Amino acid sequence: MEEFFNLEFLFHLTTVVSVMDASPPLRRDAERNRQLLLRTAGELMASQGLDVSYEDIARAAGTGMGTVYRRFPERQDLLNALFSEHIDTVTDLAVQASRYDDAWAGLAWFLERQLEIEAQSRGLGELLRSRHQASELVQRAHEQMTPLVAGLVDRAVRAGQLPAGATPSDFAAVHVMVGSVMDASREHAPQLWRRALRIALTGLRHADLSGDQPDETVIDHLYNDQTK
Repeated sequence: MEEFFNLEFLFHLTTVVSVMDASPPLRRDAERNRQLLLRTAGELMASQGLDVSYEDIARAAGTGMGTVYRRFPERQDLLNALFSEHIDTVTDLAVQASRYDDAWAGLAWFLERQLEIEAQSRGLGELLRSRHQASELVQRAHEQMTPLVAGLVDRAVRAGQLPAGATPSDFAAVHVMVGSVMDASREHAPQLWRRALRIALTGLRHADLSGDQPDETVIDHLYNDQTK
């Protein structure tokens, strides 16, 4: 009887270990599926906008509808994941810009590169200039980006390349203004945003920015209060 219980315990232990050993590949598969669906959704939304259906995403990714719903039960879950990835991308761009020897060149490159990414994706433009962002992700973007952009602006001010009153909020305003031109001209003049960006940046470099500076919360309002 004692031997039977020992064998039973050994069988149970072997089963548990086997299941534990099998778990990591399942998690890796799930993450691969998630990344595949994110990439596929991003590609479809780039040309079609945010209204791409889950059915279209599943078909293009070569997965079942159930896989899409398991990874992203609600459409907002998918939009949140796409926005989160974009935050990380832009954060990396800001870090790269900070390594430029010329402060203004780095700052201008950072803003232009952001807009180039948006120009390549209709869906991303809609996502950034709409009310679809989760508030906690907007807060994360603010916390990650504001210190980095503030550093870029401060370098340019100290180098005499920007007026002393320039703030990160000014560049957020430029981003919103040029993004609006991009959205309005996407179909008939897709490169017009570049001209608008040059006009805005040239104006900012020579603007009289004396007086009260905008509060930091202006940045959040600029992005949160936009409508489609």
